Amino acid sequence: MPENQTTPRVAVVTGGSGGIGRAVVERLAADGTAVLVHYSGNEAKAREVAGAVTAAGGRATVFGGDVADPEAMAAMFRHATETFGGIDVLAHTAGIMPLAPIAQMDLDTFDRIQRTNVRGTFVVNQLAARQVRSGGAIVNFSSSLTRLQFPAYGPYAASKGAVEAMTLILARELRGRDITVNAVAPGPTATPLFFEGKSEEDIRRIAGLNPMERLGTPEDIAEVTAFLAGPARWVNGQVLYANGGAA
Repeated sequence: MPENQTTPRVAVVTGGSGGIGRAVVERLAADGTAVLVHYSGNEAKAREVAGAVTAAGGRATVFGGDVADPEAMAAMFRHATETFGGIDVLAHTAGIMPLAPIAQMDLDTFDRIQRTNVRGTFVVNQLAARQVRSGGAIVNFSSSLTRLQFPAYGPYAASKGAVEAMTLILARELRGRDITVNAVAPGPTATPLFFEGKSEEDIRRIAGLNPMERLGTPEDIAEVTAFLAGPARWVNGQVLYANGGAA
């Protein structure tokens, strides 16, 4: 936490029941941060994550809702404030990743990606910009696919390009507030979402794209997120690519 802050920090982690999201929750909790674990559909999994935090001596609560629904997200922010007394960190990991070549993706799927990934980021960032306390941090999630440019990822990468643009501009808009705004751009990471639909050959090929010759882990990404959420007070308005050197 910032040197001048004496009270424990409070974080809202969207998508906190997912692979990377869970690792972020656990990493922030290990730093003594109280965490709201957001979920979109799997309440049981979110409660499992929160239970693991409390069993380890931390503080956690859960809240469900569509990140693109401003009323649901406003209620989530209220719940965090009422439960823990305020909000210092937003770690916005929630997102969806349907894949198809641009020539083949139907527009309904395209619209769903943009609604969750772009509008959802806008909704939660707007609320965070209004409510995060001085000394706080907003950490959005982009993707190294904006640079890697794999076929079939076009609509998803486009949504993450928008996330990067919002991140960089919001950092400038919060001038004078002592709130940092950055984005993490993970490379291929070993989560259930990544493994879905891929052959062993695909996985080995993708893992070999970076000089480290492995996939990232959720813990790798959580470490970067915790850095931006706490000690990285002089890192602001940046996209931090966490991909082992793939791009």
